[in-house]
Amino acid sequence: MKVAIIVFPGSNCDRDMHHVLTDVFHLESKLVWHTDELPKNVDAIVLPGGFSYGDRLRAGVIAAHSPVIKDVKKMAEKGMPVLGVCNGFQILVESGLLPGALLKNTSLNFMCKWTEIIVKNNKTPFTNKFKLNQRIPIAIANGEGRYYADAKTLALLKKNNQIVFTYSEKVNGASLDIAGISNKAGNVVGMMPHPERSAEQIINPNDSKPASLIFESLLNTLGITA
Repeated sequence: MKVAIIVFPGSNCDRDMHHVLTDVFHLESKLVWHTDELPKNVDAIVLPGGFSYGDRLRAGVIAAHSPVIKDVKKMAEKGMPVLGVCNGFQILVESGLLPGALLKNTSLNFMCKWTEIIVKNNKTPFTNKFKLNQRIPIAIANGEGRYYADAKTLALLKKNNQIVFTYSEKVNGASLDIAGISNKAGNVVGMMPHPERSAEQIINPNDSKPASLIFESLLNTLGITA
């Protein structure tokens, strides 16, 4: 099984993601430059964290118009698992694959810390190994991480079970404390926290097993025994 990791100018978590997928979970992962076509034989797609185009104009908005995004949209429509982490989440929103917007944190500061998120939907390709309401110690690092949507969109997210993760504490002023959402079909998931920085015990001071289940869920989706 092969996972495509899309790389944009300014991506800085692409190699972290590659390491976790390849060395920890033994998936064949390929770094794909944003102007290249998506390989034909991929089984999942990851948009990693970073500062694509230096967050010019708005975080993720320029990257959302990169040539490879057309391929990502086509594969998403076919049901392929797609994960966007931090800047990847911003790109998924800016490209229209996910609803809402990511705004500056209410503190107006970049935050880098450990927090905890709660699983609110365990039916996605990235959460099927979790128990509902399971808590995940996880790293966050963002300046424009505050998820926002209007009342109508939030109502639809709740109705369609598209809220995947919420923060267990007040972190950045996000609507409904949302840390991650999915599209209506559930195969596209965006999240602000960084599972690739949290899935190994050597770098997770709390407990790496919950965060690692995000990747084990993908393995399960692809029919691979972890």
